[in-house]
Amino acid sequence: MNRQPHPSPLSPVELVDEYFIENRNRIVEVAAFLDRLDRADASIARTDYRVRALADAIGVLSSTSPRRVQDIQLLLSDPTTEPRPALDRKGAVGAWARPEGGR
Repeated sequence: MNRQPHPSPLSPVELVDEYFIENRNRIVEVAAFLDRLDRADASIARTDYRVRALADAIGVLSSTSPRRVQDIQLLLSDPTTEPRPALDRKGAVGAWARPEGGR
């Protein structure tokens, strides 16, 4: 199976022109969320698995990996394959509670 990347129909400059502002806003939103957490209780970054997962995802985002989307999706996804005996809550939480020290 050939996994060559598909060229974008937009040039690099067109991509930046089209999507820079919306992604700039997303980055500012993440920064605002983290600032609010720090003001509420900075220790949450060490104790909540979702905040730790977000921090790990930011690390991947700032890398030069050619597969950042895949890396982040795998980081946030539950890798277990065994079904749970029962649901533990109604909604998804957006991150997987990895065992302590797990990556």
